[in-house]
Amino acid sequence: MALKKISMELARSAEFPNGSGDHRYEITAPLAADGHLDAEAYKQHKTDCRIVRFWPLEPIRQGLLIHTRKGWAFSYEKGEEDDETLYKLDRHLFKPGEYVTVTEPDGDSHTFKVVSVA
Repeated sequence: MALKKISMELARSAEFPNGSGDHRYEITAPLAADGHLDAEAYKQHKTDCRIVRFWPLEPIRQGLLIHTRKGWAFSYEKGEEDDETLYKLDRHLFKPGEYVTVTEPDGDSHTFKVVSVA
């Protein structure tokens, strides 16, 4: 199973009516043929499943895509305090044009649009 590079940009919202390419994530993860995250393949590639968060006026953050009993999340440091939960990610497709919701540690949720999978 090859790992895929997934790029997501902030989707349209009240604050960003046209979305924002400046607010984005790049994710390296195993995908099943249908575009869902592959939890079985993840077990073999945990340390390779990386994320990079780009946010204006903030440092670039790098971390890991993790899968726990609570589901999928982005983790930047050990422990759960900084984890960004991915809402029902096991049900989402990672294909261009699809949407994914990310909940930050402070509880704010943002919707992102998948712009590419390579």
